[in-house]
Amino acid sequence: MNRSAILKHIINILAVVLTGAIAFLFISYGLLYKNIDFIAEHFTVLLTISGVICALLVVCGVLCYTFNKISFYRLTICALIFIDICSAVFFALCASNLLGKINSVDALREYISGTGIWAAAIYILFCFLQVVLLPVPGSVAVAVGTAMFGPLKCSIFSFIGIVAGSVVAFAIGRLIGYKAVCWIVGKESLDKWLNKLKGKDYLILSLMFLLPLFPDDILCFVAGMSSMTWGYFIIMIIVTRAISVFSSAYSFELIPFTTWWGILIWILIAALVVLSFYLVCKYYEKIDYFIKNKLKINGRKR
Repeated sequence: MNRSAILKHIINILAVVLTGAIAFLFISYGLLYKNIDFIAEHFTVLLTISGVICALLVVCGVLCYTFNKISFYRLTICALIFIDICSAVFFALCASNLLGKINSVDALREYISGTGIWAAAIYILFCFLQVVLLPVPGSVAVAVGTAMFGPLKCSIFSFIGIVAGSVVAFAIGRLIGYKAVCWIVGKESLDKWLNKLKGKDYLILSLMFLLPLFPDDILCFVAGMSSMTWGYFIIMIIVTRAISVFSSAYSFELIPFTTWWGILIWILIAALVVLSFYLVCKYYEKIDYFIKNKLKINGRKR
């Protein structure tokens, strides 16, 4: 083995170790602030769990590289980088004591309401970041907004932030996502699967955006990697987000979680959503044929 090959191996192994170490340092320094009761009470357990997870990922990455499992090695690197970003955000929130102020819905509502005229702008920014960066379900953001502003204003503010974030996420998927996944799984494998899904992504992804319970934020990145055009995505995201945001905001207002009939209705809605998506996936070909031939819609013009 020549010197350049040895140097390459050392750099690849160091990359795993350093990304894991950075993640653990950010998490540990964030936990040291102990500005939340839960963190203060369980500091040792949380620190131990964080260290074990980071160490396991590092060991997994080193072993995968050693045994030439390059795809898994690269996937481990990506996972560690994602943890690095999340841990850096966690550290910033702890250091600024912002996390201590928003550790509950009531605290978040009080914090944003206290900003006066900037409350709407901050909420819109929160909805934008919720799509692009924050691991917060859209329904949670809408629930908080409904409590703060009422269903109408919440719907408008949420719609602005979520649509803007969706377009940015789609752009990231289109411009960066393909190259990133190619690096992990290989161009040939990725192209093979994208070709299999080609033609199905329009209908399937549109329904997943429209129906609740699906990770819409992640789907924006996935849509950017699909054959979906910019024009179709923008129109589709405006329509589906408007329906989902407005219906969610008014549903939280009209169907309470504090009554037995409200809980029953939400369970039925969830069951209907799952059933609807199952039927669409199962009879996709017939639906697609009906749309293209019976309704005379050309797939290229969608």
